[in-house]
Amino acid sequence: MKKRNWFVAVLVAVVLVFSTAMANAQAPKYVFFFLGDGMSATQIQATEAYRTTKNGGSATKAEDLLEKKNRLNMCKMPVAGMQTTYDAHALMTDSASSATAFACGIKTLSGVIGMDDTKTVSYKSIAQLAFEQGKKIGIITSVSLDHATPASYYASVPSRGYMNSIAEQMTRTGYDFFGGGGLASPTGPARDGDTNYNIWNLLDSEGYTVFNSRETIMGLINSPKSKAVCINPWLPDSAAMPYAIDRPKTNVSLREMTDVAIACLKHAADAAGGQDEGFFLMVEGGKIDWACHANDAMATIGDMLDFDRAVGSALRFYRKYPQDTLIVVTGDHETGGMTIGHATTAYTAYYEQLLGQKRSYEFFGQNQWKRHKEKYSAGYDWTPSNNLESNANMIKLIKDYFGLDWNTLNDYQKEKLEDAYDKSMVGENDNSAAENTYLYGYYEPIIVTLTHILNERASIGWTSYSHTGVPVPVFAQGKNAELFSGFYDNTDIAKKMAEVMDIPQSLPVEK
Repeated sequence: MKKRNWFVAVLVAVVLVFSTAMANAQAPKYVFFFLGDGMSATQIQATEAYRTTKNGGSATKAEDLLEKKNRLNMCKMPVAGMQTTYDAHALMTDSASSATAFACGIKTLSGVIGMDDTKTVSYKSIAQLAFEQGKKIGIITSVSLDHATPASYYASVPSRGYMNSIAEQMTRTGYDFFGGGGLASPTGPARDGDTNYNIWNLLDSEGYTVFNSRETIMGLINSPKSKAVCINPWLPDSAAMPYAIDRPKTNVSLREMTDVAIACLKHAADAAGGQDEGFFLMVEGGKIDWACHANDAMATIGDMLDFDRAVGSALRFYRKYPQDTLIVVTGDHETGGMTIGHATTAYTAYYEQLLGQKRSYEFFGQNQWKRHKEKYSAGYDWTPSNNLESNANMIKLIKDYFGLDWNTLNDYQKEKLEDAYDKSMVGENDNSAAENTYLYGYYEPIIVTLTHILNERASIGWTSYSHTGVPVPVFAQGKNAELFSGFYDNTDIAKKMAEVMDIPQSLPVEK
C-alpha cells in the first residue's frame, strides 16, 4: 500500500512539472514590439538627464538620476540585451534594411524592404506570419504609414521610395489597425517605377475605415472597431506627425494612439471567440530619427518621452495580463552621432540650458524663421560682420524660442551664428563650401547652428547628420522575455520573436 502511494505521488509530481513546463512554454497571446528609430543608449541617457533636470534634480548627481520618477519605462524593464545594426553591405544601416532585419530576419541593402540584397526574393514578416496564425495585427508610427519601418511589416519593394506600391500592399494585409501619420503618396506614384493607385479607394474597397480627427480616433477606446486606419489631423511634413514638442491639442500623441490600438486589437481578438490568438502590435517612434538627423536634442527628447509613454501603455496592459504578454523595446540604429559630453564642458553637464527651447527646428523654420526671412531678406548685404547682432527681431527670436541670450554667448559662438545667418538669408557667407557642408549638412544654417550651440552648452555633441554604426540596447519584459538578454544581431530579434510567438517556420520565409 505504501509502495502504491509512493508511485501515485511521484506520478502526480511528474504531471505537475510537465504541466508547469507546458504552461511556461506556451506562446504569449499579446506581443508588443517598440522601435525607437534612431534611438541608442545616448538618446536614452540624454532623455533621463533632461527629465531629472525638469523634475528639479541635477543631471550631475547620481542619486537624482537614479530616482524612479526620472527613469524611462524601458530602462526599468527587467531584461536587457544589445544588438548589432549593420546591414548586408554597410556598417551604417538605413531604416529599410534594419526594419527588414527585425521583421524578416535577413540582412539586405539600405533602401530595400522585405527583399534580399539581390532585390529578387521577397520574404514574409513576423507580422504576416503571426496574422496567418490568427493573431490580430496593429502597426503604429509617428511618420507616414508607408515609411520604411512600418512598411517592412507588410510590404516587399526594391526601393523604399515606392510609397504608392507600399501603401497598395498595406491595403491588402487584412491587419486590424494602422495609426499615426498619413500616406506620403496616396493618389499616384512617388517616383519613376512606382505604382499608380488611389489608396483611399483601395482602403474603402478592402473594408477599412479612415479616422482623421482626435474626437473620432479617441472614441475608438470606448467603441473599438476592426480594420481602422487612424491618421492625425495635422501632419506638417511628409505626412508625418509633428514633433511632440510642437503637437497641438487637436492631435493624438503616440501614447494615445497606442491606447487606441490596444483597445481595437483586444476587441478584435476577443471577438474571435475560441479562435482568439491575441495580437501583435508594432509601434515606431519614427521622428526620434528625424530630430537626430537635424541635431536637435530637444525635439529628440520630446519624441523620446512620447515614445516611452507609449511603452508605459503596454506595461499597463501587461500588468492586467502578466502571463500572456511580452514587450520588447529597441532602436534600429543610432542617428546623428549624439554624445553625452562636449569638448567645451569637460566632465560636467548643464541640462537646464535645454529648458529654454520652446519649439522644434522644424516648427521654427516653417513659422518664425520663414516670416523673419520674408521680412528682412530683400536687399540683404551679407558682407557686414554684425548682421544678426544688429537685428533686434532676430536676437529676440533666439531668446524666445531657444533660450539663448546673445550677451552670454562667447565670440566664437557669435561668429558661427553670424556666418549661419548670412548663409540662411542669401545663401552666401565667407566660409568655404566644404566648411558650410560640415557645419550645416542639408539643414537651414541658422537653425542647425542654434541647436548646436544650445546643445553644446548643455553638454551634448553631434558628429553626423546621418546614421552611425554603434550597437543598440534591447529591453524586454513579460512572457519569455529572457530570450532577449545577451549580445546578438538585429536579425536575431525577428527569429526570437518568431520563436516566442510559436511560428513554426524557420526565418527567413519566402513569400
